Amino acid sequence: MNELQQNSLIMIYTRKPKDEYTESLSNSIHFAYTDGIGDFQPLNQNYGILFALATVDEQNVIHEKGLKNPYLFRMEDGTFGIIAIRVDNEGEDDLESKGHILLWTSKDLITFRYCGLVKLQEDLFVKEAICEWNHSKQAYEVRWKDNDGNRYISTLQELTHPGCITVATPGDNYAKEQRTVDLPDINQGNIIKVDSETGRKVQKHWFPIYNTDIRVPESVSISSMQQLQRIKATAVYSDGSTSDKRVQWDGKEIDFSVPGVYNVKGKVLPKTYPFPLASGYADPVILPWDNKYYYIATNDNADDIGMYVREGDTIEDLFNPGFKESIILNVDDEKGFIQTFWAPEFHLIGNELYILFAISGKVWGPQCHMMKLKKGGNIMKPEDWETPVRNMRVDKTFLAQDGITLDMTYFKVKGTSYVVWSYRKGIGTPLDTGSMIYIATVDENNPTVLTSEPILLTRPLYGWENIQGTINNEGPYALVTDRMVYITYSGGAAGGYTYSIGLLSIPCSSNLLDMNEWKKASTPVLSYYSMEGIYGPGHSSFFRDYDGEVKIMYHGEVKIAAQDTRCTGLHRVHFNVDGDPVFHVSKERDLKPELEDVSLKVVVV
Repeated sequence: MNELQQNSLIMIYTRKPKDEYTESLSNSIHFAYTDGIGDFQPLNQNYGILFALATVDEQNVIHEKGLKNPYLFRMEDGTFGIIAIRVDNEGEDDLESKGHILLWTSKDLITFRYCGLVKLQEDLFVKEAICEWNHSKQAYEVRWKDNDGNRYISTLQELTHPGCITVATPGDNYAKEQRTVDLPDINQGNIIKVDSETGRKVQKHWFPIYNTDIRVPESVSISSMQQLQRIKATAVYSDGSTSDKRVQWDGKEIDFSVPGVYNVKGKVLPKTYPFPLASGYADPVILPWDNKYYYIATNDNADDIGMYVREGDTIEDLFNPGFKESIILNVDDEKGFIQTFWAPEFHLIGNELYILFAISGKVWGPQCHMMKLKKGGNIMKPEDWETPVRNMRVDKTFLAQDGITLDMTYFKVKGTSYVVWSYRKGIGTPLDTGSMIYIATVDENNPTVLTSEPILLTRPLYGWENIQGTINNEGPYALVTDRMVYITYSGGAAGGYTYSIGLLSIPCSSNLLDMNEWKKASTPVLSYYSMEGIYGPGHSSFFRDYDGEVKIMYHGEVKIAAQDTRCTGLHRVHFNVDGDPVFHVSKERDLKPELEDVSLKVVVV
């Protein structure tokens, strides 16, 4: 075994566009890992991890970018640097990037800092480049070649402060460390060695979490069957995190009137739901309310006309045959409620229950509205809801004077109420801005009017957001923990397999109206690569069921298609060993089938 094989190794690469994996996805940075013994295994399930940012012109129009020929290297301090060549959306030379390379830095290959473009030369396109720290010169050397195969060297002491870069001089041939790998349809980059601890952390973060063990108490002292059924199992996962699971205990052999020791068997019963739960229903939301569950969604089966609500004693009741459903808002010509009854969401604001949604009049153009339940009202009765009110800005003008607004959501952190929504201008024209997500504060006593100016949080600048002819950041929804605010949102084609869920995050103690304090994940947290049989998962929402388990809802499709029926999906949100939410723990990874059977000793007292 040679020296290269004895180390943990990281390989950087891009993919070749093939079948459903488009230019927008393939022209991004991918990583693969091996412990030096087995084959390279792709990280992030072979989906891109770093994407080039699009540019925005003076007319506020987005121009998608990709990247090619990435290179991974060590910084002066032993951390990591990544360079790549920025290309246009078709993978060709990008005029805006002429003479430049992209640069990222990373302490751990888990989180990344985007440093922007580094200028090497003004007049030549850079075809590929490598970078290394030269100890004798105490400087970074960037060796690169242009489209004609000419080679150059550029030197600079600080990569992240490239103003001091030297004039490019002619250079010699250079080579990238590679080896034969068993990964088809890739454009292989270089390979570097990492220590085993770094390798394990990278593997643990980017490989899917899966169940490794089930633990139950060795013995319990109880006096009733009710106490037995309350005893849960603890599922352990590959990253060291845990989750409590309900167990169906077989206690028929126990005589609780006779003290003694009994051996009891049980079966772990994870709460899982089939996909799809409901066909033709998008943007789904469930509200636990007054010991019942309520389900609301965009109803594609009714051409997105009308607002339909289901009621059930259990989640299953909402989707079983014979479900109880009511239409609580229908077409109203007089009030101008004609079309696009889009993305309705239940929210408790103050002590009042609202539905936030978007709707259009005779002229297509959805705008955000809120509809409040009357005091003591019944959710299922249309007469118990007040007339919807259109959302306004601080100055009492409408939320948008031009363009469309949609997908508004609400949350509260440390006593302050916020609304987040999507805004788009020029849709269907050459001046289309793409849909952008904004945030503002509101007073919970009058939430239809903003109390701050809107602040831009994100727009679709990554290739996975700007794909299949769509330019989307939409469908935001907040998941608030004791220390963090997470906002999921969706990018890609809302009616196609590329629809994916992105993530924004910020500590609860931060200024939520400062977009610079938010962190935006560079890769989706849920995509069609995440869970088998679910394509285009997006427009998510969250709720906590009556057992205390956090669930994520979304719509997806049952096959890869440019446009297909949107269907409701639902599964558990897992929290990893650091307390951060994980959205792609599938049914198969949530509970290992061979671990379902458990046993314990019951001491009857």
